[in-house]
Amino acid sequence: MDITTIRTPGLGDNTYVVIHDGQAIVVDPQRDIDRFLFVLDQSNVELRYVLETHLHNDYVSGGRELAARTGAELVLPASAAVPFDHLPAFHNEQIGKGTWTLRPIHTPGHTPEHLSYLAEIDAEPVALFSGGSLLVGSAGRPDLLGMDRAHTLAHLQYISVNRLAELPDEVGLYPTHGAGSFCTAGAAPSTTSTIGAEKASNPVLQYRDLESFICGQLADLQPYPAYYAHMGPTNLAGPEPVATHNLRELTVAEIGGTTVVDIRPAERFAAGHLPGSVGIPFGEQVGVWAGWVLPFNSEVVLVADRGQDADEVHRQFSRIGFDKVRGVVYELGDDIELVSYETVRIGEFMRRLESGEIEQIVDVRQPNEWDGGHIEGSIYAYTPDLFGDVGGIDPAHPAWLVCGTGHRATIASAALERKGLQPAVLVGHGVNDVMRRGFTSF
Repeated sequence: MDITTIRTPGLGDNTYVVIHDGQAIVVDPQRDIDRFLFVLDQSNVELRYVLETHLHNDYVSGGRELAARTGAELVLPASAAVPFDHLPAFHNEQIGKGTWTLRPIHTPGHTPEHLSYLAEIDAEPVALFSGGSLLVGSAGRPDLLGMDRAHTLAHLQYISVNRLAELPDEVGLYPTHGAGSFCTAGAAPSTTSTIGAEKASNPVLQYRDLESFICGQLADLQPYPAYYAHMGPTNLAGPEPVATHNLRELTVAEIGGTTVVDIRPAERFAAGHLPGSVGIPFGEQVGVWAGWVLPFNSEVVLVADRGQDADEVHRQFSRIGFDKVRGVVYELGDDIELVSYETVRIGEFMRRLESGEIEQIVDVRQPNEWDGGHIEGSIYAYTPDLFGDVGGIDPAHPAWLVCGTGHRATIASAALERKGLQPAVLVGHGVNDVMRRGFTSF
């Protein structure tokens, strides 16, 4: 059995193309299906099934379109009860005939309908595609459908992960969610594993009883992106095919009333940007952050430097259901009124701190980062929260935004500018660098 892992780093997710005996399956594809079609075409095999482990909360599925394009059968958990054509999968039934088959295993916990799929060759279990159930070093978090259901789902997750742990040690573990995914209840350090390795080392399989597992799963849960609330309903209804990722070049005059997302480097954005724009420096999570701080499916225009891959950013937006990216502006022009704010590197930042020139610091990191150590006297406000409330920040002085590298601080700057406050950003370094230099109290 040949298993190709196709990573989507910005989402922290894995899609699997599994080939054996001239046939293939694809497990949990994202919406940009060209990546999976390429692997299938290169392998010259028939795609037999497209498997969905659950109604995803972190991306728009490409399963329906991939099945339609290839003639494969789309398989979803029977209890998902989606309103479009599919093969409903039931617990412990056999899917497929011949030398290799699939056995769905009901593994609720991350979502109620969740299934894992066990691939068997000649009736021997070989590989488990566990979606958001048992992960490498973790398990899928149970709170994405709301805290009112989280305790029940954590209870179900306890049963599910321990059910999977009863499989033979040599069975390969291939989860959908991995490192970088907000769907994990803890750090997922690598992509794949085996049942035996997880039994020996995965913390979620070490709890002494149900109640301690539930407490562990619900403790220290970190915030997750706002767009998640729209993914389940979108996937339940049946996602539409994705549009092309080739963006049209626009002028500033063509922007109109759209939201501007500026993907230029942090210092370039700070030096001059369009009023009201949100700076999200180019990287693997531009789409994730836009989906967190903008209203869902906002009409968007990108601003980029020539040479930046704006089409890749468009692809990221489409993965999370933002289908109104109208184009990209590469030239702001000399006659356009821009706004700016100050950025400094660590040396100058430390000099100003020690001389008393900096009068307020706003720490915009995740809650667990703040809890792990922060500058005493600084103001705490997680980046996404500032887009709703900037209370506590003194408008009489520049607000020095700090995070780990300046990335999240750059995003947060837009929230302050929109409220008439003056941001300034430490770039290239962050809170831990400041504290390592001996500055721990402000």
